[in-house]
Amino acid sequence: MPESRSLMAFDFGEKWIGVAVGQEMLGYGSGKARLKARDGIPDWNQVAELVEDWQPDLFLVGLPLNMDGTETWLCHLARKFARRLEGRYHRPATMVDERLTTHEAKQESLAQGRVPDHADEGVDRRAAELILETWCASASD
Repeated sequence: MPESRSLMAFDFGEKWIGVAVGQEMLGYGSGKARLKARDGIPDWNQVAELVEDWQPDLFLVGLPLNMDGTETWLCHLARKFARRLEGRYHRPATMVDERLTTHEAKQESLAQGRVPDHADEGVDRRAAELILETWCASASD
């Protein structure tokens, strides 16, 4: 049976970072925020507010791999972001394969009659939910 840890997932990007929270035992996430980032660096005050509000036990950071499993140039920045989370908030961060999460989130948005674009923060939040759900599914195997 899965533990009951509180999770916070991040759909990492250079310009935007989607955030979702959830419980490991439940296995699904709830999108909470879309943070503006500059070269992958968010406003750490906004992150601190989210951490304070939700008190996660574990951070999950999406790892933007290529479809063939090789690393993209963004992987380095995502890992750096994860290390900063660990250092600032003294909680572990785990990297999660995020292949196709943004694509799936955009497809869901289209299916709901919305046209996703850069202003659609729901896509980033949903991608973070999918990262959290992917990790929960693999952790329960």
